[in-house]
Amino acid sequence: MARWGQKFLWAAVLIMAITALAACGTNNNTAKVNVAKTQNAEESTSASTSAPTEGNGNAAEEGATRTIAGEFGDVEIPIKPQRVAGIYVEDYLKALGITPVVQWYHPSWGKQDYLNLDVPEFDITGSMEVLLEKDPDLIIVDGGADAAKYEQYSKIAPTYRLPEAVLQDSRQVLTAIADALGIPEKAESVLAEYDQKVAEGKAKLQQALGQEKVAVIRLNVADKTFALFGVKNRFTGVIYSQFGLTPVPMAAEMTEYQSIISEELIPQLEADHIIVFPDNGGWDTEGNQEATQILDGPLWKSLPAVKNGNVYRMERSHWQTGAITANSMKLDDLLKAIVK
Repeated sequence: MARWGQKFLWAAVLIMAITALAACGTNNNTAKVNVAKTQNAEESTSASTSAPTEGNGNAAEEGATRTIAGEFGDVEIPIKPQRVAGIYVEDYLKALGITPVVQWYHPSWGKQDYLNLDVPEFDITGSMEVLLEKDPDLIIVDGGADAAKYEQYSKIAPTYRLPEAVLQDSRQVLTAIADALGIPEKAESVLAEYDQKVAEGKAKLQQALGQEKVAVIRLNVADKTFALFGVKNRFTGVIYSQFGLTPVPMAAEMTEYQSIISEELIPQLEADHIIVFPDNGGWDTEGNQEATQILDGPLWKSLPAVKNGNVYRMERSHWQTGAITANSMKLDDLLKAIVK
C-alpha cells in the first residue's frame, strides 16, 4: 500500500513537471512570435522613415547646399537650384534647358531679343526690387559684375560670379554654369551637338571662301564711326577661331577687342567680305536711319566687297554676345549668306 502511494506521488509530480514544461514552451513560442512581430514592425517603421520616396528625397535635396569657388571667393549654393537668375548669361541657361526668373535688360542696349524669353525684365541700371520679388535661390553673373555689384546680388541670394579665367571661352562658361546647376552631363550633350554643327559648317565655309579675308565691323550710330572687331573679341572672335574664317590683317594683328575707325579707313581693311551690324536697335530702327546712310555713300559703294555683293548686314542682338546659342546662330547666318 505504501509502495502504491509512492508511485502515485511520483506520477503526480511527473504530470505537474510535464505541464509546467509545456506551459513554458508555449510562453517561449508566444514570446518569440511577439519579438518577431515587434522586429518586423520596427523594420517597417524604419523603412517607411528612411526610404527615399520622391517627395522626401526632393525636399532633402532642395535644402542641401555645397560650396563652389567663384571669382570673388567660395560661395555656398543649393545643390539643385530651382529659381535661377542669370545676369547676362541667360543664353547659357536656355541652352541647358533652364528658364531664368528674369531677363537682363539695359535701357540703352536693350536685351538679348534672340532668346525669345517670356520672363520679366530686370533693368541692371535700376533697383534690385524686381530681382528680389522673383525670389531666386541662385544668381549667376559674368564679368559685368564687379566686387561691389557682386555684394549687392549676394544680399538677395547666393551669387556665383563666374571666374575670370573661363569668360573668354563660351565652352568653359557653359561647363561652369552647368556644374553650378548640378547638371554637368547636360553641358556635355550640348557641346557635343555644337561641335558637330561647327565641324560641318566650318568645312562648308572654307570650301566657299578659301583664304578670302573677312572683316567684322559695328556701326556706332551716335557718332557715325565704325568699330573693327579683332580676332580676340569675345563676341565675334569665334568666326575665326572656330569657324575657320580668315581675318583681315588689321583684325589679325589687334591685341585689343576692338578698334574705332573712321569711314575713310574702311578701304584699308582690304576685306573680301564684310559683316556689319548696328550698335543698337535694328536696321529699320528710326534712330538709325541717318547713320545707316553711310552704307549708301560713294566711299562705301567703292569697296570691292560691296561691288561683289559680299557685305552681310547682320542683326545686332546675337552678334554682340559670345554665348553658345548666339555663336550657333552666327554660324547659321554665315552659312545662309555665304554658302550657295
